[in-house]
Amino acid sequence: MIRKFLHAQVRKFGRAFRYDVTYFHEIVDVSPGAAIGLSRLPGFYKYRGPKAGLAVWTGALLASTLEGDCGPCAQLVIDMALANGADPDSLQACAEGRPKEAGAMGLGFRFAMLAITADPAADDLRREIEGEFGKKAAVSCAFAAASGRIYPVLKRGLGHGQACRRLDFAGKQVKLAA
Repeated sequence: MIRKFLHAQVRKFGRAFRYDVTYFHEIVDVSPGAAIGLSRLPGFYKYRGPKAGLAVWTGALLASTLEGDCGPCAQLVIDMALANGADPDSLQACAEGRPKEAGAMGLGFRFAMLAITADPAADDLRREIEGEFGKKAAVSCAFAAASGRIYPVLKRGLGHGQACRRLDFAGKQVKLAA
């Protein structure tokens, strides 16, 4: 009974975002407990802090997901961000390696990349985020930087990961460097 419910929820999510959820169905089949645990993850990474800091959080989540190197996961982050009103040009600038042109979103993107690589300069960007958007926004960016890589790594571990090659930004397809 629980498997049937979980499969229905997974299908609903997949349809909503035109996203291949085969890996999640496999997890449900192997272990409903693991699937339930995984379904709780959004409660962690979706902590967004104040509404004013949404763009900076989006940039941090995109950076972490791209760093994890999963094309479908990155596309999902982009699609969800666009559904929440994110600027497609800022998303594209970040994905193409031009985050300084992407305002607040680029600030979050740069912060996440520095935090991921253990660059001490991340502290300066964290302080900038705190100064502009508050400490809750800085916490939300740290959560996003830490968690965006989880799904790409998990999917690769299950044999479902795909490298980024082309992403769609509100109808404009961009081929990323290999």
